[in-house]
Amino acid sequence: MRATKSPAWRKALCVLTLAMAAQAWAAEPSANKNQNADPIDRIREEGLERSQAMETLTYLSDVIGPRLTGSPGMMRANQWTLEKLLGWGLKNAQMEPWFFGRGWSAERFSAQVVKPYQFPLIGAPKAWSGGFDKPIEAEVVWLEGGSRDLEKYRGQLKGKIVLVSQIREVQPRFEPLALRMSETNLLRLANAAGPGQGFGSGRSEYGPGDQPAPPPRTGTNTSSRSQGPGRASSPMRVLPFLAEEGAALAVSCSSMGDGGTFFVTSAMATPPSSGGTNTSMPTRLWATNSPAILPQITLAVEDYNRLVRMIQCGEKPVMAVDLRVQYQTEDFMAYNTVAEIPGTDLKDEVVMVGGHLDSWHIGTGATDNAVGVTAAMEAVRILKALDLKPRRTIRIGLWSGEEQGLLGSKAYVSQHFGSLTNRPISERIATPKDEADEDSSAPRRQERVRRTRVVKQKDYEKFSAYFNLDNGAGKIRGIYLQGNEALRPIFRDWLQPFSDLGAATISASNTSGTDHTSFDAIGLPGFQFIQDPLEYWSRTHHANQDVLERIVPDDLKQAATIMAAFAYQAAMEEERLPRKPAP
Repeated sequence: MRATKSPAWRKALCVLTLAMAAQAWAAEPSANKNQNADPIDRIREEGLERSQAMETLTYLSDVIGPRLTGSPGMMRANQWTLEKLLGWGLKNAQMEPWFFGRGWSAERFSAQVVKPYQFPLIGAPKAWSGGFDKPIEAEVVWLEGGSRDLEKYRGQLKGKIVLVSQIREVQPRFEPLALRMSETNLLRLANAAGPGQGFGSGRSEYGPGDQPAPPPRTGTNTSSRSQGPGRASSPMRVLPFLAEEGAALAVSCSSMGDGGTFFVTSAMATPPSSGGTNTSMPTRLWATNSPAILPQITLAVEDYNRLVRMIQCGEKPVMAVDLRVQYQTEDFMAYNTVAEIPGTDLKDEVVMVGGHLDSWHIGTGATDNAVGVTAAMEAVRILKALDLKPRRTIRIGLWSGEEQGLLGSKAYVSQHFGSLTNRPISERIATPKDEADEDSSAPRRQERVRRTRVVKQKDYEKFSAYFNLDNGAGKIRGIYLQGNEALRPIFRDWLQPFSDLGAATISASNTSGTDHTSFDAIGLPGFQFIQDPLEYWSRTHHANQDVLERIVPDDLKQAATIMAAFAYQAAMEEERLPRKPAP
């Protein structure tokens, strides 16, 4: 038989189909391409060339916004991250509850001076501050003597707005606000002889003159640079006095920052005391039995100083303030978002990545710590997009309550892996005679002593490692060993493919203040990456400038890619990562 020719349209259709298939193949992310390529090369390509990190970060930062633990914003963040992780194909996704207390949110705030002339004020309420039923206008009074001279104001503060800080001097800035870690300081970290404090303390990796002062980790926000020694107000004395006198509002000066940048965390509540001399410990503001809290706000230094100078000149300024707040008491539980990529032959063992999802309430929590959350989410997205099959289960944990003391990660670790106890135990203690005469047959006495021990949960021995990101928006420069020298050669190998991206430093130093310490505290391998500080300590950490504009997209891509690689490498090792010797 003679072969018949295909019609022209059929040939054209075949050519078009092949062309479309080739185009689809080229556009396909990477799950079905380069299956035989090195997994780390594939992770790097996916993370750097097809990143979705900025889309995730933008939604968390701009659409959801501030995420104070227990607030409606935090609940939205929990639910959205859960849905996102499920959409990427992760399994066992859930919001794990732990008891927290009451949430808080500011529904409306504004502050301005209305007499002797009008000007707006830059500031914000402190978290868990009390509020007003309706806007107020009141005279502004300054506690000139601080907490030492309260008695002279007795009977004069009812209904007044009270400035409780001293003037804070502002000097011209000659140092940069943003910093990259220099090779000298990276070398200093790499040569650290043993566990010391790293970036979490805001100290170790800066040379003389390079170190930005970290903001305080308390919620008092009283001035640390006052007009003279001992002149800064003590909130433990001042606030009870103001409450007893019937003051309407306590106003603090931002403890650092200038040029419109100011820093705010929590209000303070103390039990009432006669004479304003209370020195007891402050109440946890989110406690369900917390007392009523005096309304409290913080102002930017320039506005605060301006008000004080007006008063020093004999003026009596009047402020108009609208402060409406809501305490969330319907659900006293807070939630951690968790999800997994199930493992294969070692699926009962776990590698974790994460960061804290909660933030303070004045910025949008972009650098502290939506960027860390995004890096962890992007890390697991990369691994799912590549359809890699880790031997161990890789689990992501997005924590709540970090800003109140690592509470969410501590609760999770306690529930799943173990906790510390300081229970008394019986030990045989040598008597003085025993010590002097080793051959003595005198009985050794028994004493009850207190010793910290780890009470292990069933999954303690199945845990391999946790990798955390929570030192701002800077790219990864290496990793802290937390004193675990056995990991140095392993981490050196893992960092090698990223040395061209600036990540090569391994430091014996400890670093603190982030959720990895909840794991490290009970002897589990928990790690924080070394990061470039950028503007974290100078401009964004707990500040109104903690916003998306302070993010460097390429740094975020790099960090997420390295986190994905570390999680994958830990999941593929023959053995769980070595642990530090027990103390």
